[in-house]
Amino acid sequence: MRTKHTFRLPPDLAVRLADYAHRKRVPQALVVETALASLLSPDGADRLEAALARRLDRMTRQIERLERHVTISNEAVALFVRFWLTSTPPLPDTAQAAAQTKGRERYDGFVEALGRRLARGRTLADEVVGDIAAEPDSAPTTDA
Repeated sequence: MRTKHTFRLPPDLAVRLADYAHRKRVPQALVVETALASLLSPDGADRLEAALARRLDRMTRQIERLERHVTISNEAVALFVRFWLTSTPPLPDTAQAAAQTKGRERYDGFVEALGRRLARGRTLADEVVGDIAAEPDSAPTTDA
């Protein structure tokens, strides 16, 4: 047997209730009943804590993935700069203007290529992982 109750809801909450019930294709009374049962259940706090723990775990994994990508990016840039600085001889003063002009052209091309690459969604980290996975005899080495 069910007991009838009459409630007055604020207009915005009434609209949200009606919208939710309509989307789920269930009576509004069932939505209210389920919400009250969930709110008043003794294990409600435990379920909320478990849900928060799952979400925090997911966020932790996402942050760890981001940290890994940033580390790879930093190492790639640092390695490139070290290589470039040790292998590029200084230019004579007479060639500076031509080198700067050519450098601007190459930089513009680089920015365009970077924009195209980012628009496609393919990243260097994906390529590196793919290249490593494609090499069957590759073994991890330590860089001295």
